[in-house]
Amino acid sequence: MNAPFRADSPRYDYLIVGAGFAGSVLAERLASQHGARVLLIDRRPHVGGNAYDQPNEAGILYHKYGPHIFHTNSDQVVDYLSQFTEWRPYEHRVLAHVRGKLVPIPINRTTLNELFDLDLKTDEEAAAYLASRAEPVEEIRTSEDVVINAVGRELYELFFRGYTRKQWDLDPSELDKQVTARIPTRTNTDDRYFTDTFQAMPRDGYTAMFKRMLNNPLIEVRTGIDFRDVRDTVDYGHLIFTGPVDEYFDFRFGKLPYRSLKFDHQTLEQEQFQQTGTVNYPSEDVPFTRISEYKHLTGQKSDVTTVTYEYPSAEGDPYYPIPRPENQELFKKYEALADQTEGVTFVGRLATYRYYNMDQIVGQALATFRRMDEKHRAGRPQETAVAAE
Repeated sequence: MNAPFRADSPRYDYLIVGAGFAGSVLAERLASQHGARVLLIDRRPHVGGNAYDQPNEAGILYHKYGPHIFHTNSDQVVDYLSQFTEWRPYEHRVLAHVRGKLVPIPINRTTLNELFDLDLKTDEEAAAYLASRAEPVEEIRTSEDVVINAVGRELYELFFRGYTRKQWDLDPSELDKQVTARIPTRTNTDDRYFTDTFQAMPRDGYTAMFKRMLNNPLIEVRTGIDFRDVRDTVDYGHLIFTGPVDEYFDFRFGKLPYRSLKFDHQTLEQEQFQQTGTVNYPSEDVPFTRISEYKHLTGQKSDVTTVTYEYPSAEGDPYYPIPRPENQELFKKYEALADQTEGVTFVGRLATYRYYNMDQIVGQALATFRRMDEKHRAGRPQETAVAAE
């Protein structure tokens, strides 16, 4: 248990709220490069944010907040994180349970052949088949429009509509086109979920990587601490806030809407549960969206296995900003307020109301540090800032 802050506690150059990727990367950079004294706090009882992993009672390393698969095209991000971890090569594969079959997702030539009993042999044949099913949409405005325009209504119904309705509690016709705009459809037989140049998992897990990152005598880590409880008792020069931006301003304009997740972790008395790391269940007849099995990700050997069922939820920790125009308008009000707030840097997913992959958050934090570093070298004080993309 953390000791309370005392009146004679030291002055910190930076108070950083949130010990996920954004906060931890900035803590490490500021301490190691500027010799800054940093207090890093998190309301959860651990570092690592949503990427936190730990061994369960059976010794299986699992991800408490659902599977986190590392992939990136950024050499800079890989080089940075490689200071704190070795890597286990891993290419994530996902199957979708559709019409009683398990088929690759994203949709590829194998998916089409297995689902429709076809014999498409080339990319050109697969492209022609998808084109024959596509239903052109004159003006693409919603997620539904994106998918139907690309692959037609039957594939939309099978793979996207139910999954999206479960994930967001909204029909794709009610969601911004960005939700499905980046979902690829392949004409080859590449069944990897991601195609990034670097795909691997931290060899000893994410938590071990975070602990090495924060292993600096200039960084004091306090977990189980809420910012509201210490904001007026800690002596610090500059605040870096990675929590929800609407919460920082006491929900002045109302709450920013998020979707959350509930996790059902189960350890099973069998060596393997499913063929791949994740299996999606798009049908609305099934209450969960996917099941993930961690031994595929970690390479662990054991007679037992741990899986996680994911259930989207309206209540709980904020995970996914709901991409609708009115929500972005609400965020813009908070963003303007943040821009006017002196002595605070807002960075990370929750502070910028955007869903970022892990590598994007690391990149954002490194870019934020570079801007702070320029001011530091120029002898200028840190000012307010909302991290750019």
